[in-house]
Amino acid sequence: MGTRPERESGYLNNPEATAATLDADGFLHTGDVATVDETGFFRIVDRVKELIKYKGYQVPPAELEAVLLTHEAIADAAVIGVLDAEGEEVPKAFVVAQDGAALTAEDVMAYVAERLAPYKKVRVVEFLDAIPKSASGKILRKDLRAREQAAAFGG
Repeated sequence: MGTRPERESGYLNNPEATAATLDADGFLHTGDVATVDETGFFRIVDRVKELIKYKGYQVPPAELEAVLLTHEAIADAAVIGVLDAEGEEVPKAFVVAQDGAALTAEDVMAYVAERLAPYKKVRVVEFLDAIPKSASGKILRKDLRAREQAAAFGG
């Protein structure tokens, strides 16, 4: 029987990626944001990469989406961070209204503002026919960001 060669942890031939993911204490940084409840159950609520940084606060898009989806006139929603006129990142909601619903951007912003902390308010709303999603139903935020980039550059 041969001995098994010792393996190093991390990315093969990529010490920078390893250092960014695996810290000196051996903890793996996945990029997930989790909460733990009083009974010790963990719940993955978002991804660090997805967080919107607004005036020093971290705003999880999934939290805003969850609130938006409780509105009876909203069929679907997605949130990303976009730059405002001052270059500050702000939450922007992409909303699909229920068929026949008379819903305005102001209605959407007011609804969220009544339910969340002031720094988590949606500041821009755009109505879409459908939210881009993967085959598994995951929101394709990269497609929404690409749409924003194209709009910003007149595309």
